[in-house]
Amino acid sequence: MEVLKVSANSQPKSVAGAIAAVMREKGAVEVQAVGAGAVNQAVKAIAIARGYVAPNGIDLICIPAFAKISIDGEERTAIKFQLESR
Repeated sequence: MEVLKVSANSQPKSVAGAIAAVMREKGAVEVQAVGAGAVNQAVKAIAIARGYVAPNGIDLICIPAFAKISIDGEERTAIKFQLESR
C-alpha cells in the first residue's frame, strides 16, 4: 500500500489530489502525520479528497490508528489514516 506523508506545511488541496489519484489507481492509500498541525492538514485533505473521488463512485472511508515510525533515528508516534473504498 502506498504511504503519503503529510506535514504541517502541506497544502490540503495538493494532498487531496494525491490521495484521489492513488485511490483511483490502487483503491487504497495510507496517510501518515506526526504532530497536531500535520494531523489537521491530513484530516482536511481527506475531507477534500472524498469530494474528488465521489463522482467516480468511490465512497472513501478512513480508519485511523497509531503507528511507530523512526525520524532521524528517533522513534516517534504517528497517526496513520488507512483510506479505502467502500
